[in-house]
Amino acid sequence: MVRENGRSVKSKINDYLTTSELFSGRAGLAPVSRYLDATGITGILAKRFSFLKKNAKGTPLRSIFHQIICYFFDGTDLHLTRFDHLKKDAGYAGVIETTSDEMISSHSAKRFFGSLSIVRVWLFRKVLKQLFLWRLSIEKPEVIKIGIDTMVLDNNDADCREGVEPTYKKVKGFQPLQVFWGRYLIDAIFRNGKAHSNHGNHVQRVVSDTVRIIRKGYRKEAPIIFIADTGFFDQALLEHCDKLNVGLIVGGKMYQDIKDDLDQMPDNSFQEYKKGPKAWFYTEFGNRRKSWKRFYRTIYAKPITEDNGQVLLEYARPELIIYTNIGMGNAITSSILKAHRSDETEISPEAIINAYHFRARDELVNRALKDFGTEHLPFKRFASNAAFYYLMCISFFLFESFKYDMDSPAIKITWYAVSFRRKVLDIAGQIIRSGRRICLKLPEVIAVALSFGELWDKSGSIPRLEPFPV
Repeated sequence: MVRENGRSVKSKINDYLTTSELFSGRAGLAPVSRYLDATGITGILAKRFSFLKKNAKGTPLRSIFHQIICYFFDGTDLHLTRFDHLKKDAGYAGVIETTSDEMISSHSAKRFFGSLSIVRVWLFRKVLKQLFLWRLSIEKPEVIKIGIDTMVLDNNDADCREGVEPTYKKVKGFQPLQVFWGRYLIDAIFRNGKAHSNHGNHVQRVVSDTVRIIRKGYRKEAPIIFIADTGFFDQALLEHCDKLNVGLIVGGKMYQDIKDDLDQMPDNSFQEYKKGPKAWFYTEFGNRRKSWKRFYRTIYAKPITEDNGQVLLEYARPELIIYTNIGMGNAITSSILKAHRSDETEISPEAIINAYHFRARDELVNRALKDFGTEHLPFKRFASNAAFYYLMCISFFLFESFKYDMDSPAIKITWYAVSFRRKVLDIAGQIIRSGRRICLKLPEVIAVALSFGELWDKSGSIPRLEPFPV
């Protein structure tokens, strides 16, 4: 046996010291803060809500919005008491480029959210739409596919919250209606828990608003397709999309008369469609419900395999009925075919099935939003909780756009907030003031691993938000 050396380890820590120098464990927030300044989002928010500032005293609105967005990006603790801790942390203030005097407390945050009325809180929706047009101008899609869904915010443990009501998920909470474009949440209506998918005229309103801002602020001729699940199945929505000349792909319900018609169809009416490892058994026909004025294109589909290629047993195959106004010789069909710039003269049922199948990505956006923020809203008043929710949505939008705009191998666009915070934000740094300059000092190994110099340059050279008409 080899005898071990009994000498003490030289790197062992014997004691600790404190320092007044400015250190932060969230140094990765510096490019985020720089990104927010470059986009001009805080200035837009401050202008929209300028009525909140009665005089020149106190923290400027720009700084308040900047701190709240950074607070959501940070995500360490989304209780409002977190602001009290951050107010004492001069290192954190330095990283987000805010003076210690301007840092807000939890009481300041409560007063800010409490000052917003239910009439004014909807102004946040205009900011979301402005962000949407900004991304359209940068990413320039040929065909715009918009998802519509609801999301339950579980507040079941809340003793008293205005608007917290039983939801379809058998918990008490809120159920906002949300509109998605890819990874982005582009519009939302904050609602009480009992408000189901087709509650009131909310869906028609968000469809009309989305179409209006795309045609006014992006391209008038851009093809627009809305995709929604069975909860939004309604003749009124189909007719509304017809009037607006936009496409709609919506899940239907398997009524008995449809089952009877399918049973009478010959076997050669059914075909198989494969997309990677996924396969469906499908057919198409025209259908209208008893009270409807016209027929719509209807597709019956039954998955044969799961997404990983595993074959499903017959009893475990869910049946789908999909209704659409696409492929019916109308203007939206022509515009979609023109945008694809191909020789195709019709839109296949396979394309409709594929588009509806990828509607499930909206659920991933819901999951990503909950991972980024929180389901538990902190206030008793509905308006204050709505303001908190909308600022969380705006921050989430900026989080997704930040990952896209950095275009760096060190930051994957598919990361959820947990991975992003652990690998990008959660790094040590020191704020140094010298020669009338403020510098952020990082460990070299971290700066190299994150390509921090590239992040720093890109975060300050982002196209600024323009005052789009919304």
